[in-house]
Amino acid sequence: MDKASMLLKLLGDKTRLSMVKILEKHECCVCEFVEIFRMSQPSISQHLRKLRDVGLVKEERKGQWIFYSVNKGNEYYPFIEQILMLVPDLDDKLKKLEEQGTRISCC
Repeated sequence: MDKASMLLKLLGDKTRLSMVKILEKHECCVCEFVEIFRMSQPSISQHLRKLRDVGLVKEERKGQWIFYSVNKGNEYYPFIEQILMLVPDLDDKLKKLEEQGTRISCC
């Protein structure tokens, strides 16, 4: 019960919920989230750290960059997946960044 409550509290934040929704389909680096959410790099990193610390997201180093994705191996992923089905898709934000030439500018 405590773990479920903590996960819901984490996902109660609009930014973190949006991040997890995006990461469900796409791996992203911090710089992409800076563009998507128009937030500072430290703020984005703090959100991702909280999600990583509870195992909702995982990271993979590619060269000097770290990419994040949903940790589908997390024991609570089926629960999270049900929540994400209720969240609108955010692919339009990623498409807009691609059109502006700012998506994955770190690679």
